[in-house]
Formats: sequence, structure tokens, C-alpha cells
Amino acid sequence: MTHSSDDAALLAAMTRVTLEAGRLAMAFFKSGERTSASVESKHGGSPVTEADFAVDRFLRPALSALIPDAGWLSEETTDTDERLGRSRVFVVDPIDGTRAFIKGDPRWAVSVALVEEGQPRFAVLHLPALTETFGAIAGRGATLNEVPIRASSRPSLTGARLAGPPKMLDSLRHSGLDFESMPRVPSLAYRLALVADARLDVSLASTNAYDWDIAAADLLLRESGARLAGLDGRQPVYNAAEPRHGVLTAAPDQLGPELVRVLLQSSNDAKASGEISVSRMNRPG
Repeated sequence: MTHSSDDAALLAAMTRVTLEAGRLAMAFFKSGERTSASVESKHGGSPVTEADFAVDRFLRPALSALIPDAGWLSEETTDTDERLGRSRVFVVDPIDGTRAFIKGDPRWAVSVALVEEGQPRFAVLHLPALTETFGAIAGRGATLNEVPIRASSRPSLTGARLAGPPKMLDSLRHSGLDFESMPRVPSLAYRLALVADARLDVSLASTNAYDWDIAAADLLLRESGARLAGLDGRQPVYNAAEPRHGVLTAAPDQLGPELVRVLLQSSNDAKASGEISVSRMNRPG
């Protein structure tokens, strides 16, 4: 782990690199219009653009120059086992929310985390089209545009603002929970970060989120008084051989246990009635 005296300098350097990556992506982005970047489909059908690849090609050498011995895990770089032997790994999503980027929706992000021994220690989440930049260092708080942020102090889920996959929200609604359903945010990282700065009370993610989708936002949550966890209550571990995760909940510390109880109960009720259950919500995001 870096010495504390160097932490601020490292985060500042990571932020400069991420901001430059955002400027590179913005050259292809057109607000309210389709991107100028070429678009193709990856295996599985999800889209990727030349902007995703351009940002990825920029970030790897720029970040590796900051910590030459760090491993690398990115959505747009072919994964190898080499990273598994590294105690520190950069975990990157060049453009989180590619579909939004393609359509001209500004809610996409460049997500950069430095993971140490399986946990995020430094994070930058930059939304160039919204001029929002989140940052965090483990144990030293989280910021939005350099202003400290805190998660919601709401004492109960009743009336809370929730965002997530429609099937998960429907399951909660059928359980009898009274909440405010917010528009779904296309970037998962941003959807989680909105809990860190209290614009949302709760965010949900169904199965198949990957390390690069969540690592930076996870640290923002931890450092703002919130928590990203699975239905077993455990926080994600990063840089495993399989960097994929199950259902995830993001909520302030005081709401997390209640949220998990309600989700599990709604899943059990759905199973009993033959309806959709949380365990069957297998669409990513």
C-alpha cells in the first residue's frame, strides 16, 4: 500500500489521467445525438465503440506510468492471468454506459480504481458530459468536484428513492414496500455513486456486474457512509480469477440490513407464488 503522505498525490495524478481520458471520449460524443464513433457488437451482443478502445489505449500506459508494477483489468482489454499475481491492479471501464454514450445521453462515465489486495483503495469516476468528477481514497472520505459527500441519513426504506432494474423494483413493490422509483441510470457506476452523494437512497444491480463496473463506485460508497454488498451481506472482493458478481445492493449503512431483508422476503414470496425471484434476475446491470 502507498504511504499516506503520497496518497493525495497519487489520487491527483489518477484524476488528471482520467480527466484527459474524458476529453478524448468527448471528441466522439454528441449530446442528444448519435455518436460519431463507429460501433460494433461484442460477443454476447453488447455494443462497443471506437471511443471505448481509444480511451482504453490511452489509459493503460498513462496509469501504468504511475505504478509500473500494478496489474491491469479493463473491460476493453483481453484479460489474462498475469494480474492475479499482482497485489495492486488498476481496474478500469473506459466508458461505463456505452449505450448511453452512443445515443447522446450524458450519463456515462470513465471509471478508474486502484485495487490493493482485493479491495479498492483509490477511485476516480468522471462524467465528462456532466462535468462531475468523484474521487476517493480509502479511509479519507469521498468527494464530488472536490467537495466532500455523504450518503443519505434516511432512517427507513419507506419513501426512499430507489433506482435499479425494473424487475427488481417490481419485486420490491409487490412485497408492499412504499418507495419512490427513480429513472434508471444507464451507467451502473454512476447509479451507485448517486447513493454516495445522497441523490439516491438505494441503487440495485442484478447479476453479471464485473469488477470494472463497480470497483470505483464501491470505494465512493464506503467512504461516504454507505455499502455495496451482495444478498449475503458481504462486500465484493476484486481481482479474482472470475471478476463477475451476483445481485448487489448499494445503500447507506443504516438501510442495508433492511434492504436485504426485504429483497430476500420478496424473492421468497415470488417463489411461493410462481413469479419472478431475485435469483432469476439475470440481466446485467
